[in-house]
Amino acid sequence: MPGAPVPAAPTPQLPPHLTLLYRGPLASCDYDCPYCPFAKRRDEPRTLRADRAALERFADWVAGRADENPGTRVSVLFTPWGEGLVRSWYRTAIARLSHLPHVERVAIQTNLSGRLGWLADCDPASTALWTTYHPGQVSHERFLAKARELVSAGVRFSVGVVGEPDHLEAARRMRADLPSDVYLWVNAAEGRVYTDGEAARWQALDPHFHYSRHPHPSLGRACRTGDTVLSVDGDGGVRRCHFVDEPMGNLYDGSFAARLGPSGCPLTSCDCHIGYVHLESLDLYDVFRGGVVERVPAALGAARGPH
Repeated sequence: MPGAPVPAAPTPQLPPHLTLLYRGPLASCDYDCPYCPFAKRRDEPRTLRADRAALERFADWVAGRADENPGTRVSVLFTPWGEGLVRSWYRTAIARLSHLPHVERVAIQTNLSGRLGWLADCDPASTALWTTYHPGQVSHERFLAKARELVSAGVRFSVGVVGEPDHLEAARRMRADLPSDVYLWVNAAEGRVYTDGEAARWQALDPHFHYSRHPHPSLGRACRTGDTVLSVDGDGGVRRCHFVDEPMGNLYDGSFAARLGPSGCPLTSCDCHIGYVHLESLDLYDVFRGGVVERVPAALGAARGPH
């Protein structure tokens, strides 16, 4: 019927706490890591415009939960393919979301290449950074200076490195120079099989490296994804996690909510931290309690303060 009003999307019924892993169209990065397919990739202006609009729409949706789902707290982890913090709209979104009372945590995966002055506009109680140190792309001194700046600003963060053999000495040096209460994690290099001796050297730097060393059997096992953890793309498409293609619906029309609920993983195995951390069989929510989104273990998080 011409001129008929478009019905409003129904208010979705959400759990008491919802974690959203958001990944928009952005795929450009300022680094040239040989193990990354997005190294030195440049996005066209139209892609950047689309990414900005998508991110702003997502931030609006999160902000709207205070009124539409007043009993739900939200945590957000931005997991862009590229480097988000060199783009102003990611910095703006993080600062905005950090001040919302119902947002428990807002974090982003970053190489820490950009300036950090914008963090002064954030609430440090809810802002966090999941940072990765890439030897060969940035000097030890420059990255360490950024880490110390985060410590001074009171921002929670973790530091990571990919477990490539030629990164070992750089990782050891970084571990020695970082404050003891800053967690340094190690991701197993994709496709690499570690001998016990090799694994022991990385385990000495990261006491949780053994979780990354081998893929975890996951088929049919209970996982929080699809229930209290969701993956969201730039169009609002919702899936249970980044690694499962089956759609659950759309964030903005509320259609995803009908499929929320506990269910077993449909994949044979899970080999990425942002996936397997949510497997209930691993009990990693106890290991990282209070710091799941930013990958900060509970013991170290407590050492740096209540948030």
